[in-house]
Amino acid sequence: MSRRLTEPFAGDARRVSRPATVAVVALGANLGDRDATLSAAVDALRALPLVDDVRVAEAVESVALKPDGPDVEAPAYLNSVALVTTRLAPSVLLGYLHAIEARHGRERRERWGDRTLDLDLIAYGDVVSDDPALTLPHPRAAQRAFVLLPWLTLDPEAELPGVGRVESLLEHLRDTP
Repeated sequence: MSRRLTEPFAGDARRVSRPATVAVVALGANLGDRDATLSAAVDALRALPLVDDVRVAEAVESVALKPDGPDVEAPAYLNSVALVTTRLAPSVLLGYLHAIEARHGRERRERWGDRTLDLDLIAYGDVVSDDPALTLPHPRAAQRAFVLLPWLTLDPEAELPGVGRVESLLEHLRDTP
């Protein structure tokens, strides 16, 4: 069962005491040394305050998605998923994800453009939020095999809050022409 986030997103990780929650973070890169970048991003996740554990799926390669659809001419992405056990508030975690991207040269000039590193907060426990500052779960996660497949390898019982079982979502994608 999902719970709707009722507290403000703004929070100070040093003052907020909350139980540990498993957050799902998607990682992707299609520019530069993709393997090294994803590895460094995982190290940065592990070094965050109030992070107790980080489990990472084996990376998969995927075609770049652009606003008009798949782009086989663009450099291919290397994608993975990390399950991050954390006591950080979701908005604080998202802020850290953006900071890690920036340290790896991420520039937000073009929607769905090529990037050195992309970190998306896919889910945070069973939280469902339609706040424009942080929508949970990620609004396009159910449509992305490059997120669902690695996630499923880490957690065969995974569920996308308010949407359904990851295994069923992935089967639906495979059955859709």
